[in-house]
Amino acid sequence: MMARASKSSKATLEAPLGRSGVLTRTPRAPQPSRDRFGRFTEWVARAMGTPTFLLILSLFCVGWILWNTLAPQELRFDSQVYGFTVLTLVLSLQASYAAPLILLAQNRQDDRDRVQIEQDRQRSERNLADTEYLAREIVALRMAVSDVTDQLVTRDMLRQELKAMLDQLDTRAPASESP
Repeated sequence: MMARASKSSKATLEAPLGRSGVLTRTPRAPQPSRDRFGRFTEWVARAMGTPTFLLILSLFCVGWILWNTLAPQELRFDSQVYGFTVLTLVLSLQASYAAPLILLAQNRQDDRDRVQIEQDRQRSERNLADTEYLAREIVALRMAVSDVTDQLVTRDMLRQELKAMLDQLDTRAPASESP
């Protein structure tokens, strides 16, 4: 709250706080994503975390073991005598690539979360600035109406005055829009 006090000492009542330069910036053109490997890692992480992947991997292992156990000796390519060494190597290779890919996908998600948190914080600051501005405006209106009427201003009186001012603005708007 202390930091806000220093900002508000310079602020005027003409505009909400935190809105300077928002409309003067030119929006950035969307750029195509050059991070195909990052998207691939996220796809792998999503795919490996599904029951379908676990089912397919389980069926693959069962099929491998059955083939190398029940198939004729000349068609077998992995010996059960040595504990299916090739299957173990294949699964180890898959795991050695899966872990870093999943970590890369998590890092990308963390980066996106950080950006989202920063955007939420900025949005909250703008909302707070708008709320403070509106509160100052309402106080200024109450003070102006109480100066004019020299009596306590109630909500109903303030609403009536605001409606009257809006009606005045509506009647002036067409005149100022015409050339």
